[in-house]
Amino acid sequence: MELPAERRKEPSLAFGGQAVIEGVMIRSKKHVVICVRQPNGEISTKTEEINSISERYKILRLPLIRGLVALVESVYLGVKGLYFSANVSLEEEDEKIEPKEMAVTFVLAIALAIILFSIIPFFLTSLLTPFSGVIFVVIEGIIRIAIFLLYLVIVTLIPDFRRILQYHGAEHTAINAYEAGVELNVKNAKEYSKLHPRCGTSFLLIVLIISILLFSVLPNQNYLTRLSYRIVLIPVISAISYEVLKISDRYKNSIIMKALVTPGLGLQWLTTRKPDDDMIEVAIKAVLEVDKLLHKN
Repeated sequence: MELPAERRKEPSLAFGGQAVIEGVMIRSKKHVVICVRQPNGEISTKTEEINSISERYKILRLPLIRGLVALVESVYLGVKGLYFSANVSLEEEDEKIEPKEMAVTFVLAIALAIILFSIIPFFLTSLLTPFSGVIFVVIEGIIRIAIFLLYLVIVTLIPDFRRILQYHGAEHTAINAYEAGVELNVKNAKEYSKLHPRCGTSFLLIVLIISILLFSVLPNQNYLTRLSYRIVLIPVISAISYEVLKISDRYKNSIIMKALVTPGLGLQWLTTRKPDDDMIEVAIKAVLEVDKLLHKN
């Protein structure tokens, strides 16, 4: 399918998405589409309209607040997408995942992330260095980034996770082809990069950098207070990072911004893998379904 020329550079058509189990989720401002490869080879598609709470309350569209709203809604949709894809990709009915199981898994994953990327770096820095203030925060940030990179390397070695990273690459490939306005098919999409500047990987890297900057200017309190900062201020850091990501996308063609987003793109070499043709086909279907809904009537 070739997109009409007037659509190709329309700014409102900036799609986002994520890889799910054996599939891809693509989101516009109003809709989300999940396409998953079933065990029999067919593609199962789920479409859902997004009713963002920020559309009803203007105050939720203010800078910083909008970032928290977007983060919560993205996580909610992402978990729903993983739940749907997990059940579609399972062959046996008795293997299906219950909502309660998914909820417990999500809570445990959040707890593990806080421990791994917030508490452990702070604890290790406290053991390894006698410094305090800015030097402590910089060393802590380096340790946090090192743990994050090690985590990504380990994940790529697990076959099931590696397939999700391939679908992540397929998602980027399809969106890049879409935004270029070319005819959307597997052959054309394969010519486009598996990296994308709006990727959530770049967001995670921004979060790490913002956390270093923020903690370096906070008062040097006692041990428990400083540790509590690492947990309590997670929403604040996320909100600031969201605004930075929006600015980087708005000025993505400037030389300065290209230099700033380069590390995030580099990190995507770990969070994406080269997809096969079947994966790209799934991603293209999701993109086309969202485009169809966006321009319906």
